[in-house]
Amino acid sequence: MSKTTKNRTTYTEAEKAAYKAQQADEIQAAWTKLLSQALAEPGILSAAYRAFHNYSISNQMLAAMQLAERGLPLSPIASFNAWKEKGRIVKKGQKAIKLFMPVTVKKEIENEDGEKEESTFSRFVFKPNWFSLDQTEGEDYQHEAKTPKWNAEKALEVLAIEEVHFSLPNGNVQGFATGRSIAINPVAALPHKTRFHELAHVVLGHTSEAGLADSEETPRNIREVEAEGVAYICCATLGLPGLSESRGYIQNWIDTQDITPRSVARIFGAADKILKAGAPA
Repeated sequence: MSKTTKNRTTYTEAEKAAYKAQQADEIQAAWTKLLSQALAEPGILSAAYRAFHNYSISNQMLAAMQLAERGLPLSPIASFNAWKEKGRIVKKGQKAIKLFMPVTVKKEIENEDGEKEESTFSRFVFKPNWFSLDQTEGEDYQHEAKTPKWNAEKALEVLAIEEVHFSLPNGNVQGFATGRSIAINPVAALPHKTRFHELAHVVLGHTSEAGLADSEETPRNIREVEAEGVAYICCATLGLPGLSESRGYIQNWIDTQDITPRSVARIFGAADKILKAGAPA
């Protein structure tokens, strides 16, 4: 009589390979469905993209110079009342940043008939009305959604990517990536989603395309769709919030186009790499 066991606990290499292939197919099917939803379901653009004023280049340079003189890093800036609305107050003794701002001036002039009439025009004045995030205090912006299924520090180490200080005065910018570095706005609405997005830019090779010929460089809208597609998949896979905002972002950049099979493959590959990099040992 042959010896058999009812509950076999060992498997052949062929069986293991078949199981892994089945898992990969199931994951790809699920992610394909997610991307379809990202294009089809209504999405919203987070109010965070409109929370701060978008300063001119000249005002950004002025803010950077004044903060540097005080030994402060460049960070999001807003007026006293704007910070108050965001739950933060300016620290005592902090000196306001001076920027150019338009003011409306009314002046009485004499017309061709010798009659006086009121004329209205705008001019720019230099006023101290703004403060940087580092000049304020209040509840810390530790609102990032986390999960034990993925660790950001581990992922950054495995991917050889550095997270650096966010050095932009425009608080509407949620984050940025350059080279093999990323930065997350300390007042970003969804820091975890932004981190996935910026990691994706690096992993997808978007930040290393500066040396490519124009014909080889990925168009801006495709780069944004690919990066946000990765963020969408990562958030959905880990059960993290931000899917509605992500759908809105993708739909805003894709317009009426479809995501090409090439971009889909790149999105899946980058999402898989990022999720594995931060997975617990």
